[in-house]
Amino acid sequence: MTADTTTEVPVTDGIILTDGAASKVKTLLESEGRDDLSLRVAVQPGGCSGLRYQLFFDDRSLDGDVVKDFDGVSVVTDRMSAPYLGGATIDFVDTIEKQGFTIDNPNATGSCACGDSFH
Repeated sequence: MTADTTTEVPVTDGIILTDGAASKVKTLLESEGRDDLSLRVAVQPGGCSGLRYQLFFDDRSLDGDVVKDFDGVSVVTDRMSAPYLGGATIDFVDTIEKQGFTIDNPNATGSCACGDSFH
């Protein structure tokens, strides 16, 4: 037995939705009076790095969707986007400077300046 007992597990199993983001999604869905929608996260061509994120409510179920539940909030990713979003964390920020959803993605290895954020 080695003395190293750390049980660090890589965060590559899909998207992570923080409690704050899940709470905000629930509030938005309640204000719409809908309980049949999921939060869909997708990666689309475009943006300064060649890819950009899309977050939107969706009632569709596509073949190959990856679905995760976060405290009653269903987060859906299409099979083409899922590899780019493994381990990405979605949070909701509400500060004086900005308000909105943020995505911290370990797969984005560079900044927009290099033109190659995803690999």
